[in-house]
Amino acid sequence: MRLIQIVGVLIGAFIASLGLLWFLQGMAIIQMRPILCVANCEPIVGGSPLWAAAGVVAFVVGVVVALFGARRSGT
Repeated sequence: MRLIQIVGVLIGAFIASLGLLWFLQGMAIIQMRPILCVANCEPIVGGSPLWAAAGVVAFVVGVVVALFGARRSGT
């Protein structure tokens, strides 16, 4: 595997992992406290359809990027 293929797979896997996390948070399966707060931060209670949809889109994009990176020819 060439370096560019490895980088493509890693970037795709990162995007897919982030999308999965967003989906699970949007569906209220995983709940996390805010990590870095500037003022008046409170955890979001309940799911968010917007974050669930964004997670699905990011997951699909990440999988496509990873597959494209893995299948990329050495030209």
